[in-house]
Amino acid sequence: MVNNNQEEKVLILGLSKTGIAAAKYLAKHGASCFITELNEKNENNNENCLTDLKNAGIEVEIGRHSDEFIENVTYAVTSPGIPPTSEIFTKLKEKNIKVISEIELAYKNTKTPFVAITGTNGKTTTTMLVSHILSSIYKAPVCGNIGVPPISLIDNQNDYLVCEVSSFQLENTSDFAPLVAVFTNFTPDHINYHGSLENYFDAKAKLFKNTKFAVFNSRDEKINDFAKNYSGEKFYFDDYNYKNASYIKNNAIYFKQNNIEEKIIDIDDINLVGHHNYQNVMCSIIVAKLLNVPNEKIKEQIKSFKSVEHRIELVQNIKKGTQKFYNDSKATNPEATMVALKSFSGKKVTLLVGGRDKNTTLDEFCIDVKKYINNVIVFGEAKERFYNELKKSGYKNLYITNKMYEAIDKSIDLNDEVVLLSPACASFDEFKSYEDRGIKFKEYVTNKLS
Repeated sequence: MVNNNQEEKVLILGLSKTGIAAAKYLAKHGASCFITELNEKNENNNENCLTDLKNAGIEVEIGRHSDEFIENVTYAVTSPGIPPTSEIFTKLKEKNIKVISEIELAYKNTKTPFVAITGTNGKTTTTMLVSHILSSIYKAPVCGNIGVPPISLIDNQNDYLVCEVSSFQLENTSDFAPLVAVFTNFTPDHINYHGSLENYFDAKAKLFKNTKFAVFNSRDEKINDFAKNYSGEKFYFDDYNYKNASYIKNNAIYFKQNNIEEKIIDIDDINLVGHHNYQNVMCSIIVAKLLNVPNEKIKEQIKSFKSVEHRIELVQNIKKGTQKFYNDSKATNPEATMVALKSFSGKKVTLLVGGRDKNTTLDEFCIDVKKYINNVIVFGEAKERFYNELKKSGYKNLYITNKMYEAIDKSIDLNDEVVLLSPACASFDEFKSYEDRGIKFKEYVTNKLS
């Protein structure tokens, strides 16, 4: 339905970045748009934003979901943070009004092919790296869960849209059909939103319903079981036993299609740290090869790629002492933190962990902490559960603080080679977002030690 929005009445759920972008696009192309926002403390509830929307002909209500706004609605576009169990979803279902995501809306209104990346962890780095490689010969901006609504890009001339896709965004898709889809990994997360682990997986799996090419994690048992029934052309990363694959051999990463093998890049030429990042590189190589990027361009772009902000990011410009500080604030669940721990095998590491608890199991987390970490400092709302679980597991080098800044101070005193902020928790007890937490961590460390 490319730009077929005339005479539609569209209800936008949530005064969010995606909601605002969707409303502006639809209003520009002739639809009547109404934004309904339940939370009066929404960060976009300010005079400048509301005036801007009013000038665009978009009506906004805040603090309620009124029946008047729902009346005669053609369809609704939801912001990803609104759970499907919310009252507004029930109201819309009773009136047989279809709810779609902003990503679905963008797909339906453009002919630009999507490259879509999903998974519990590794999405952002892979999305950024794929875009970085493709941009050597194409116009291929990043979008989606990474912070740029794809609907805001579709009026531009692009060759591809490289889209990080969360389960929240996929929950309300039915027709979204990327040209290439990547499944980085799958571990427990977002159970409160989806209702169960299976529902969470099913939301992720929607990405592969209509796609032409799929890239799967060969090391993930659940993804492998799902891949067996995928009917499109599939590629695997981190295992040479498939005819279509990318893998490590002789300290280099190779690509193979129909059993024809090519060496792409030496591991020593990659700036990223850890095997999980080598997996991200393998994913990106597969996508680039499918879209006909020359090997030399792929190699050049990987060599020039730096770590994504807030994902095992080295804090630069620190002058005092010999400690290295890493910002891994994007690790908002134990599984993501466990990936980071393995990146520093053989070094003495102080781990800073805590925040708002997601209440996932910590059994395997404790095993890995005992194996890889010299000291642990817990902080935030989750501090007592993490402290007690680690203590129960037999881990001894434990310290407890209230706030992240106190944890940083203690880590400086302990003087291990590496200080790793990898919280395994959400940030909302102390910060606005994981980005805010990571920025504040870097600022505090830099000011303290410069």
